[in-house]
Amino acid sequence: ASDVYKRQVLNLACNLHNENLNYFCKMKNHNVSEAMQQHVIKAREAALMLSNLDNSQKNQILHDLSETIRENSAEILTANAKDMDVANKMLQSGELTASACKRVSLNHTKIDQMAQNCESVAALPNPAGKTVKATRLDNGLDLYRVSCPIGVIMVIFESRPEVVVQISALALKSGNAVILKGGKEAQNSNRVLAALIRKTLVNSNYAPENSIILVETRDEVTELVKINSGIDLIIPRGSNELVRHIQENARAPVLGHGDGICHVYLDDGADQQKSREVALDAKLDYPAVCNAVETLLVHQKYPDKWLADILLKMQESGVELRVCPETKFRLEVFTELNLIDATEEDWGTEYTDLILSIKSVNSAEDAVNHISLFGSKHTEAIVTENSDLAEWFMNAVDAAGVFWNASTRFADGFRYGLGAEVVVSTGKTHARGPVGLEGLVIYKYKLYGNGHGAGRFGKDKLEFLHEEIQI
Repeated sequence: ASDVYKRQVLNLACNLHNENLNYFCKMKNHNVSEAMQQHVIKAREAALMLSNLDNSQKNQILHDLSETIRENSAEILTANAKDMDVANKMLQSGELTASACKRVSLNHTKIDQMAQNCESVAALPNPAGKTVKATRLDNGLDLYRVSCPIGVIMVIFESRPEVVVQISALALKSGNAVILKGGKEAQNSNRVLAALIRKTLVNSNYAPENSIILVETRDEVTELVKINSGIDLIIPRGSNELVRHIQENARAPVLGHGDGICHVYLDDGADQQKSREVALDAKLDYPAVCNAVETLLVHQKYPDKWLADILLKMQESGVELRVCPETKFRLEVFTELNLIDATEEDWGTEYTDLILSIKSVNSAEDAVNHISLFGSKHTEAIVTENSDLAEWFMNAVDAAGVFWNASTRFADGFRYGLGAEVVVSTGKTHARGPVGLEGLVIYKYKLYGNGHGAGRFGKDKLEFLHEEIQI
């Protein structure tokens, strides 16, 4: 029976590409070109088939993709070398920042990480088809809330070509088709990676190659975000300007974040070694990403010598230090430090670079107020040995992630055990923080009855049982 059902689904997917659907899309999306409509139609066909794949089939595709990536590392690096030539020219002309230019670069370590991401995602439980909740409304009338794929997702990203593999792996595992648009600075790498994924899909005999579709121009994105019907979710990841533009122009729901303005607060009750470890890691581990710290908030009673030690290490590692007047005054005896006056603009700036702003505060309350005013609701951290204060801070700060005695760099889908992430969401929709598999599924209600009618229930009639069914 299961095989018969799957054949019926396959036939339905094949029949979707007919005149009726074409007509439907044109009527709904009459201001969008035929080429972009066809992209969406093909993605919807693929999504239907993906939603009915067995978990073992999806896992096999991911393991095959992992192997394909490793086998084709030379081709990937050749394409990336072309991109680095473009990225460096864009850097020289001012079209690209130094940090964005660095993010374009691939090497054998990053390629192996891409392959490992596929394997990690394959090892995770299937997020779709899970019964989340079950309720007995009446004898013989049972309601189930079951997770299911979102459908067709469009992801717009900048700079990092490895994102192509990360997102594709998560989309395949969760049963979603995905339309990808990367930055022109990584166009050659993106093409090769997308082609390898599509080749793996064709060879699998499980999923259509249009499960992953790559578009390359801004004009294509401009058209796709205007589509009224066919794309279920748009995820922009990149600059604040990119995210804001998509949010203002998209017809489909948008999930994402703008700036990653993260803070580390060093309390007067902090441990010296923990302070040093957390602060240095949060900035120096990888400055060019959204979960790197941008502002260090320091209690006025935090030992000046400890702070100077942290900042000297930052400076030795190439970090430019921008400080408030209070911090500059308290550190004036440490003449080896090169301290630059911070401006009001610094507190609201995501550097994604070797720049750190430092501000002295009178209390943890002042730190929270500063974060509330300038933070981007991404990730915030407190370093203290006062557990009550730490818990208060974690409850008071409004952010997708709030950490105690831990670096902000832990805000990552792979580190959370999500396999990878498609985006870090700072909003308050169905997903928040690093969005992995669980954020790429929604749910539907399935009601199993026995000839029941809603008119049976109500005043002076039958009452609902509303009994929880143990899953």
